[in-house]
Amino acid sequence: MTGINVHGEADLEDPTLVEGLPGVGLVGKIATDHLVDHLGMDRYASVRCEGLPQLGVYVPDERDVRPPVRIYADEDRDLLALESDVPISPQGAPNFADCIVEWLAAESVTPIFLSGYGTTDRATPPEFFGVATGGAGGPLDDLEIARPDEHGAISGPTGALIASAAERELEGLGLVVQTNPQFPDPEAARVLIEEGIAPLTGIEVDVSKLVDQAEEIQDQRERLAKQLQEAKQEASSEAKPLGMYQ
Repeated sequence: MTGINVHGEADLEDPTLVEGLPGVGLVGKIATDHLVDHLGMDRYASVRCEGLPQLGVYVPDERDVRPPVRIYADEDRDLLALESDVPISPQGAPNFADCIVEWLAAESVTPIFLSGYGTTDRATPPEFFGVATGGAGGPLDDLEIARPDEHGAISGPTGALIASAAERELEGLGLVVQTNPQFPDPEAARVLIEEGIAPLTGIEVDVSKLVDQAEEIQDQRERLAKQLQEAKQEASSEAKPLGMYQ
């Protein structure tokens, strides 16, 4: 059966859904995975929309496999989270997006879409801005979240979700953060949570784990850069060309 198969129970009044598909810097996935783990959210629904690969995901210490894309719920916080273990192909993105947005509209769910803006000149902390669909930008203005300062587009599956929401005039928000395009970026995910998701939803989230991850990744990147530089120097010393008459 395709679509959103709800199998959990949650009394949700006016829920917000945080979308966490894999993308540049993995910012959306890192942020959403952190919310699910830190808040102890319960699995609420399985996503079996057209465009998704048919496979079963297994995890440590669990017998039952699970679908690659799932929705989790936190009844007390009126919060949903879309978690994915797989990327969505460009070919499958339109059908997938229409399936998700149709369900969001039917269930009166307000989505928060997350995207990374890849740049090798990322600020510290990363800068971010907000966009909206269906005229829902008021909360972004109230929190003084920046507007885009240039003409651009959000691509990939998240872009397809935003386009589908805009077409249906579904009220939704989009947060776009600067991110490293080559490495997972937990620092950018922290900014999304601490300065975007948390104030927009009124929840409190401990992001200290993401801070530790960011420091660890930074150390790894510095070690890698040093190793590459040393390898480059060694290679150049061994392969230095000689003039014909030297």
